[in-house]
Amino acid sequence: MSDSSAPFPKVPLLLGLGGLVPFVGLSLSLALGLTLPLFEDFDSMRVALVGYGVAILSFLGGVRWGLAIKEGEAGDGKADRDYVISVIPPLVGWYAWFQPSPADLWWLAAAHLLLGLLDYGLACRIVVPEWYGRLRLILAGAAALSLIAAAALGR
Repeated sequence: MSDSSAPFPKVPLLLGLGGLVPFVGLSLSLALGLTLPLFEDFDSMRVALVGYGVAILSFLGGVRWGLAIKEGEAGDGKADRDYVISVIPPLVGWYAWFQPSPADLWWLAAAHLLLGLLDYGLACRIVVPEWYGRLRLILAGAAALSLIAAAALGR
């Protein structure tokens, strides 16, 4: 594993932080009771937050699928494990989509946090660069905290 103090590559860092904007913005607005200009009411903001959380879980599942392709042939235990893991986030997100409020947000928070930990494990297995594992922990933690705030404090 490389030096844990090594800086993050600029583009993944900026894109990752940019990807937090909907999580933080929508969650903060819901927690503070403020509607954003693009949305009619709190319900539409909640739907947007849940939809975004599901979309990001699906994206991250796709990352896992791609890593499984690169990692080994089907039938290889490590690759097969990553193929299975890759389909779980979108399925959990889809399940969360149909849950009542605030359970939907709690499910998404748990899924994002767990997937961040699993992605950090990829760096521990030296399947991805160490910076990716650290970045995923930070981004997953921020997304989960945002979802938790919206679930606990939102309307």
